[in-house]
Amino acid sequence: MSDTEQVANVTPGELSSRTAPTGQRSGGPEPSLHCLVTNDDGIASPGLALLARVALDAGLSVVVAAPMRDTSGASASITAMEEDGRFVVERCPLPGLEGCDTYGVEGLPAFIALTGCRGAFGPIPDVVLSGINHGPNTGFAVLHSGTVGAALTASTQGARAMAVSLHSGAHIRVPHHAGTPHWETAAEVARQVLPRLLDSPPRTVLNVNVPNVPRGEVRGIRPARLASFGAVQFNVVEKGEGYAKIGLSEMEAELETGTDAALVADGWATLTALQAVCQAGDLEVPPA
Repeated sequence: MSDTEQVANVTPGELSSRTAPTGQRSGGPEPSLHCLVTNDDGIASPGLALLARVALDAGLSVVVAAPMRDTSGASASITAMEEDGRFVVERCPLPGLEGCDTYGVEGLPAFIALTGCRGAFGPIPDVVLSGINHGPNTGFAVLHSGTVGAALTASTQGARAMAVSLHSGAHIRVPHHAGTPHWETAAEVARQVLPRLLDSPPRTVLNVNVPNVPRGEVRGIRPARLASFGAVQFNVVEKGEGYAKIGLSEMEAELETGTDAALVADGWATLTALQAVCQAGDLEVPPA
């Protein structure tokens, strides 16, 4: 990224001593609410700037911090590149966001969300927005998504969070232009959903998927349950002595009615509430 300026780096040890959010958040889109915007496609992604603009238009105080490069599939990993024990943060001006602090970070999205919620990029955020991702984050495959991983991680620190993705891949059953990302469509859906997030209890996570069609062609926003598969599946395509070769293929299974994958394929934007990893309270574990 050009025109970058390195700023003071922060050590993970310093962040661990800072106070995490208490979860006592004020409701409504007040100017005092702080918002961290991140993604897994990297600081130069057009979807990142558009999502930040959605937050600004809602009256939030916005800071943008995103990976230096594409880190898709990072899940909730908190890996970062360190120099002398400090992770690298650089100022990266973004067009249209001149009034915001915008940072490129040598770290993965969940790491950015975690450290951001410990004050690495300014005031502790009340809200974390992740996206707009280029590609869907539907079904149980959200487990592997860096976009969703950042949102879930933020929720464990007391923030409300939303992951937004533009479904530009397979299984779209309405007319669309696969090679032309309709970023503005996903931004408009995020704009409509954001007030719902701000009115939700602390630690709420919303996963939003939007079909890649012009704004006027989205059929609406529907709540949806997670599909039992994602957009692609991993297969072991070759095994040999000391190695195995992995391939990716589009899912051929029938889309399950009422799921996020099926509804997005039919031109609906979907909204799914997620919960970060937690103890299974209904499972009895026998004593050792």
